[in-house]
Amino acid sequence: MADYDQLVDRLESIATDLDEMAFDQLREAVADGEVARPASDKKLMQARRAIEKAAVILRQLDDG
Repeated sequence: MADYDQLVDRLESIATDLDEMAFDQLREAVADGEVARPASDKKLMQARRAIEKAAVILRQLDDG
């Protein structure tokens, strides 16, 4: 049987990395005087949500 917990841990780590990247980009935009969110922020959050969904599915498989 597959070790889903290990994959979930890796996905959660990737989600954290994506959060940090998005926050860094927001901080840089503010420092540059931008008043709108960077365009890449939306894509990073979309990727993060996809990662979270995958982690939920793997947890369900592990519970089943």
